[in-house]
This record gives sequence, C-alpha cells and structure tokens, in this order.
Amino acid sequence: MTREVVQTIRVVDEQIDGRHGPVPVRRYRPSSADGAAAPDSTVVWLHGGAFSYGGLDQNESHAVGIALAGAGIPVVAVDYRRVPPWSWWRRPGPGVLDGVRFPVPLDDVVDAVASVHAEGTAFVLGGASAGACLAAAAALRLHAEAAPGPERLLLAYGTFHAELPPITPDIAARIRGRHGLTQFRPGTVERMNRNYAGRIEAMDDPFAFPGGHDLTGLPPTLCLDADRDSLRASGQQFAAELRSFGVAAEHQVVPESTHGFLDRPGTAGFNGGIARAVAWLASGEHR
Repeated sequence: MTREVVQTIRVVDEQIDGRHGPVPVRRYRPSSADGAAAPDSTVVWLHGGAFSYGGLDQNESHAVGIALAGAGIPVVAVDYRRVPPWSWWRRPGPGVLDGVRFPVPLDDVVDAVASVHAEGTAFVLGGASAGACLAAAAALRLHAEAAPGPERLLLAYGTFHAELPPITPDIAARIRGRHGLTQFRPGTVERMNRNYAGRIEAMDDPFAFPGGHDLTGLPPTLCLDADRDSLRASGQQFAAELRSFGVAAEHQVVPESTHGFLDRPGTAGFNGGIARAVAWLASGEHR
C-alpha cells in the first residue's frame, strides 16, 4: 500500500520474509537527498510499547518516520511481533510463559536488518523504549554472529537492563511530586521484562537485555533520554557501560521531557528529541 503523506515524502507499506513469517515494515522515502544524513543512510526504526503494544501507526513509529524523512533521512519502520499483554501489578506466573516471547521479536528485527542490508544500504538502527532495547540487543547479536550490523545506534529512553538500575540523585530530583505518579518502578520493570523474556533464564541473556553485559563491538551510539523519567537510570548506565567497553557513546537528556516524548508529535519534547537525533545523525563519521 502506497500513500502520499506530504509532497516531499513517500510512504510505502511492505512485508519482508522473516523466519517466523512475514514482518510488516513501512518505508519513508524523502523525494530529495537534501537532508541532514547521507543519501544512502537509512534509519531502521523500532517503536516502543513495553514489548507488548504499539505498531506502525503509533506516533512513536509513524510520526518519527515522517519527521526524520522530512529532514531528508530515509526510514524503515519495523512492526516486530509483540508478546502478550502483562499486568503492572501482578507478577507473571512461574515457569515458561506461552505465546510469543524472546527471542521472537528480536528475530524479527534481525531479519528486517538483514533485508535492509541486502539492499546495499548503509543503515542506522534505532528505537524507543522497548524498541531501543531490541535495537541494542540486535546489534549485539549481529556482532556476535559476525553478521553485518548497523553503522550507528540511536536509542531513545530505552530500558536495557533486566532490573532497573538504582535511581541516581539527579534523576530522583526530577521525578518527585506529580512526576512520580507515572514512573516505571523497579517492580514494574521486572514484571515487564519477565513477561518479555518468557523464561527466568532469559533474564540473564545479553541478547534479551544487553545492559550489564559485554558490549564490545557495538557501533557509535546516542542514548537520548527523557528528563523526568525513571528509565533514565537504565539509559544513563547503559551509555556509561558502552564507554567502558570502548564504544563511542553519547548521552543526552531532553529538558523537561517525560517518557515517550517521541509518541507526542507537536510537543517540545518531540521536537527537541527529533532535532537532537537529526543533528547527531549529521555529525561525525560512521564506523
């Protein structure tokens, strides 16, 4: 299905062949190469949604694709398979959880990346929230398998650790009062991640949650976090871990933003996040 969104952007819905079946993708093609990135550089983008929600029509996918393509950057948004919904209050049951679980969503991402690479296109792999975790994990797995990987990683307010790292004083100061009502608490993160992992053993798998593991070989990375977000503890620590393994990692915080700012087009958080992403994509050399 092809739709003209604005005069300068062509949006095309397609499917790629994945090991678990077709994987829907949506391509955003600028009509000219006058944007911030090189003409042959594509962003493969993964929406968030706690591993259970979201899709190609979600603002965190579609609005981001439109915004980056409007800056001249081609985008391939991936609609990976999602795991069953989970409860914010009840722990998942013991044993192996049925249905789609890790590594199925990751397999979809790896298959989509292989499809883009087969086109001979240099690409950046990025995502938001759970999508950021999947992007980092996919890059780590591709490196371990000696398969072609991304030139860079663009990770927005990601959750990278099986357990939420300790909240640092600077983050605690930003999530007090009314801002604390909607935060991801350690127990919430554990339930979300256990639901995705499906098995207790997978909680320690670096390809499920790369934070806290050997990150050698990952490409230059931007960790773009929300100001008033408890998950910044994971993004902040992940950037430090990347640097400890010799990865060129940059950590930026969008002022006054909250988790999911890329899901709210037209806001200061969305505009600021896109501007920072475009500027970073335009800067420096790819690996």
